[in-house]
Amino acid sequence: MLETAFTKQIGIRYPIICGAMYPCSNPELVAAASEAGAIGIIQPLSLAYVHGYDFRAGLRYIKQLTQKPLGINIIVEKSSKTYEKRMQEWLDIALDEGIRFAITALGNPAWVVQKLHQVNGIVYHDVTNRSWAEKALDKGVDGLICVNNRAGGHAGTLSPEELFAELQTFNVPLVCSGGVGDEEDFVKALKIGYAAVQMGTRFIATKECREKNSYKNAIVTANEEDIVLTERVTGIPLSVIKTPYVEAVGTKVGCISRCLLQHRLTKRWMRLWYTLRSVRRFKQMTLHGGTSKDYWQAGKSVHGIHAVESVQDIIERFVTYASMKAPSSH
Repeated sequence: MLETAFTKQIGIRYPIICGAMYPCSNPELVAAASEAGAIGIIQPLSLAYVHGYDFRAGLRYIKQLTQKPLGINIIVEKSSKTYEKRMQEWLDIALDEGIRFAITALGNPAWVVQKLHQVNGIVYHDVTNRSWAEKALDKGVDGLICVNNRAGGHAGTLSPEELFAELQTFNVPLVCSGGVGDEEDFVKALKIGYAAVQMGTRFIATKECREKNSYKNAIVTANEEDIVLTERVTGIPLSVIKTPYVEAVGTKVGCISRCLLQHRLTKRWMRLWYTLRSVRRFKQMTLHGGTSKDYWQAGKSVHGIHAVESVQDIIERFVTYASMKAPSSH
């Protein structure tokens, strides 16, 4: 059960991805996931703008913590020429430093595929339905991150089972992204047919994650009914923990903002404005501690998270349970 098309393709022991998270992907968390036999994904904006590293120096620090495979998250949305150029520079540095796995999202992954394939690298793309999967596969991606309706961040609309049924005819590995909080969820995803799982919320509530304890404790105490969608952070629905502040300000943007977000001439600039605003907000949260106005991103996997643990302990428990549940070969 633990040796899958994904583990063979990427060259890791266990079919688990520590997903890229803004602002939560600090170097120690990313490295701990890879060191434990999974694979940690570097989030460039987190590394450079939240945690304050020169990008190459940050990569080298992570590589000091683990010699095992790492991945990088590349957001391919063309919000601005400056942003696109910076992403291209970061990817070039990552390839120069030996990174050979990329997960792309929110746009056309063709240029990332071209660069990775030139060095025998692998690219997976975030998708929420068959239509987006077909477009990504047409651009040459090697696998799909299947973002379901239980995910944190920008969730999909289909259940893990529904999304797998839509995508299983494609001859590429599929990764379940969303709803995996404990070992039972992990085994369930593998039994559905997924080649791996991607977890974010579970890895925030870890000792290696540098997020504040109030955020981690909110994940530990939350139920899946506490997860709501808000448009007020990025302009499009984002899964967060319902807090008194979230309830007080509401979860919808105003009429003018909605019109600007939907209009073809203004939506790109509005998305950029929301992104820059959230960068400033989350950086302040990380540097100066929490406030009563925090947005705590999380998915419905909170139902299976009951303690703040080490990354190593989580992964060991998951793989031990999976090994016990694997069908006998006799």
